[in-house]
Amino acid sequence: MDVTHAMQEGAGKPAGEYTPLGLMSGYRPNGEARLASGLGWFSMGLGLAEVAMPGMVARLIGVRDSADTRGLLRAAGLREMASGLGILTRDQPAGWVWARVGGDVMDLAMLGLAFRSPESEPRRLAAATAAVAGVTALDIVAGRRLQLAPGGRRFQYATRALTVNRPPAEVYGFWRDLENLPRFMRHLESVRTTEPGRSRWKVKGPAGTSVEWDAEIVEDRPSELIAWRSLPGASVENGGFVRFRPAPGGKATEVKVHLEYHPPGGRLGSAVASLFGEEPEQQLQEDLRRFKQVMETGEIARSDASEGLLGMKPGRPAPAATYEDFARGKR
Repeated sequence: MDVTHAMQEGAGKPAGEYTPLGLMSGYRPNGEARLASGLGWFSMGLGLAEVAMPGMVARLIGVRDSADTRGLLRAAGLREMASGLGILTRDQPAGWVWARVGGDVMDLAMLGLAFRSPESEPRRLAAATAAVAGVTALDIVAGRRLQLAPGGRRFQYATRALTVNRPPAEVYGFWRDLENLPRFMRHLESVRTTEPGRSRWKVKGPAGTSVEWDAEIVEDRPSELIAWRSLPGASVENGGFVRFRPAPGGKATEVKVHLEYHPPGGRLGSAVASLFGEEPEQQLQEDLRRFKQVMETGEIARSDASEGLLGMKPGRPAPAATYEDFARGKR
């Protein structure tokens, strides 16, 4: 398989799998992932009950079981199921969690109106209202935690994968020498090893500027995994991992790369946003295709296109750079 494809991160991953924000300051999003997954399944179950058994739900919450009530409950059930499906299937489910908050507000309003009916059962209705209010609070907490990174900053991440027709040990060895990364990642001006496990990264900025930070390797499993993150105080808090797995047949390697960053504020934040571009996964895909070309053929087709932090946009092809060019440090 040599077609680059997107990979999703989130709940239900094997033990030891990194997830978005998992490299930043020891922060792990597993709680957020589990909370979102729980809300998604709760939505699916509640929605199914409202659609399939509206009469029973009406009696349970203390409102009159009528044709109008059943119609409202079925509509609410379809809304719940749509939200649940969105939460469970989307890589970034924050928007669907906030959709649940909107639905919760509607439910609270309808329950409030139900108190005016003499046919309602006040005790059951009060219990149902309290339950919905509690779920609303939980939805709001989940939405904020999914949407905001530590310190209140929004996070961005991209994950792509492809297959390289070289054995894992060889692919790992090339990537483990971090100074090789600028050879296929267009955004990187240089990566310089400063001491064992630590390095200095420099990326190209707009108008001839550059941004630098120090990073450390946080996990290194030969021929399997390399994970890194910026050190505290970095101007751009970021991290990533690359995982190597033998492809079927044993002669090729499945390479999965995940990159993430917290955009800083002010002018620096604007510069970083322009570097990453609007489609970071597409840019990362271009970088991985360049990596595949280097590993398999020893050369790479240049382009005069405009560059982003993780790659380049389509442009007119230029003469190929040979492996000897790379050996001399040319890009």
